[in-house]
Amino acid sequence: MKVAAIDLGSNTFLCLIAEVSKSAIIKVYSDTVETVRLGQGLDKTKKFHPEALQRAESSLKKFSEIIKEHRPEKIMAVATAAAREAVNKEELFAIAKKYNLPLEIISGDIEAAITYQGAISGFNTKDQNLMVIDIGGGSTEIIFGREKNLLKGQSLNIGCVSLTEKFITSQPTGDLEIQKLYEFIDFDIKKAKTIMPVDFSLDQIIAVAGTPTSLAAAELGYFNPDKIDGYILTEEKLEIWLKNFKISTIEEKITMGIPKGRADVILVGSIILLRTLKLFGLKQIVVSTRGVRYGVALEMGHRFLSGN
Repeated sequence: MKVAAIDLGSNTFLCLIAEVSKSAIIKVYSDTVETVRLGQGLDKTKKFHPEALQRAESSLKKFSEIIKEHRPEKIMAVATAAAREAVNKEELFAIAKKYNLPLEIISGDIEAAITYQGAISGFNTKDQNLMVIDIGGGSTEIIFGREKNLLKGQSLNIGCVSLTEKFITSQPTGDLEIQKLYEFIDFDIKKAKTIMPVDFSLDQIIAVAGTPTSLAAAELGYFNPDKIDGYILTEEKLEIWLKNFKISTIEEKITMGIPKGRADVILVGSIILLRTLKLFGLKQIVVSTRGVRYGVALEMGHRFLSGN
């Protein structure tokens, strides 16, 4: 069955067109990523900014054209942290309806479950105790699982867009702002650590979303999903990136290979990634190009082909 799975995140919109079975993604026809910054100013106003809604409409119009070209049998669009917070979320629903895209806002718990299944779908997880981290624009999901079985997960209010707006006043960035970020981020990550299952010896951390994939692409010198999926980011490499990001302007970050729509928030995303690694005591993170949209595609396969 051919499906269209759409993830409307706080920073990025993604549209996956894929062939699915009851339990697997068989073929990817199209995988489109758009930097929308839906969460612009949301932390202060609790409303979608008019400019953000304009960018959202432009992106969803593009997605609708891709969907018409591929003619999937089922379409599912989900919105996450930004839409959960916004008091004017009906404006986003109106845009989705205009382009015939069925939209639902999913809870943090459901987002965690969908993210886990999507993130691990490209890996051999046999005999592995896993943690998946998904650093979004408005929230970060940390999920624990054993092989393909999700055990526990938590959605944390630490997103790379929201924390950049909250703490970062200039780039390059001073030590005081960095220290405040560390304290804020560490508090939430330590909360997530308390839900880790008892006697759970963590074998591997899998990182999804724009922060890890952008860092992997920058290290490679180009963006190639096949090369990035499974790429190893070490603690040492992350510390070097962070050191360079702290003393760089946004324009300098772009020259380092960070995409224009990601460069202003990559500092915070990198801090979240590195602090997670340190607080859980591992030395490396495995990058996955998959995430919510892959989980949504798998959910559609299970739901519609299993008759559930």
